[in-house]
Amino acid sequence: MRKINISILLGLLLILTSFNSLDRSQNRPMTVVIDAGHGGKDPGAVGKISYEKNIALKISLHLGRILNENLPDVKVIYTRKDDSYPTLNKRAQIANSKNADLFISIHCDAFTSPSVRGTSTFIMGLSKSNANFNVAKRENSVIELEENSEEVYKNFDPNSTESIMLLNLTQKSKIDNSAILASLIQEQFSKRVGLHDRGVKQAPFLVLWMTTMPSVLIETGFISNREEEKKLNTNTHQVHIASAIFRAIRDYKKFLESN
Repeated sequence: MRKINISILLGLLLILTSFNSLDRSQNRPMTVVIDAGHGGKDPGAVGKISYEKNIALKISLHLGRILNENLPDVKVIYTRKDDSYPTLNKRAQIANSKNADLFISIHCDAFTSPSVRGTSTFIMGLSKSNANFNVAKRENSVIELEENSEEVYKNFDPNSTESIMLLNLTQKSKIDNSAILASLIQEQFSKRVGLHDRGVKQAPFLVLWMTTMPSVLIETGFISNREEEKKLNTNTHQVHIASAIFRAIRDYKKFLESN
């Protein structure tokens, strides 16, 4: 009988703690973590005139500035603000430890054909599309530059039954909200900036897998396309992309507050 009472008390304590946590989260400002992909020893995709890491950083800094100027009640945190390389695990740790509400990872895409162009926004998912899987595989390959990667990322296997069960059980609400934000981003890209819309896609990105909040990975254009690479290297285009992402975050925030 004593064991049953203790169990009931522990259960009640857990429920009360959960309500307390929800109440605090409603009163604190929204926290957005901006992750400039790659960096340091990892250049990312390499174009004719630039590296992905540099474009991603510039767009990320523009996005943070625009958020600070227009949404003062939003707290902005960067995973990097210079040419450094935080590991994928570290990027996720920053977001998780700060109890962030959104994780935005900014990248450039690349493909063997120079004619391929456009923007995509990815959310975490175990996609059966080879194209989506190959994009995730390329982005995930940076763990080869990290020490003890086999130990750090041993639980990540997008091909395992256990991973699929874990994703379905623990990340459904996260993925649903990620999809809402991703759709808003792509809508802003196509309707306001006039970029070719390649859509919202799912793929097993390690950095999205490890974060505990709604998370998206944005491919802002193809660095392998000469025309898009030139645009991606101009300050005006970088600001346009950052402004589109800002408007999507603003609309997502309004959506949450109205619901």
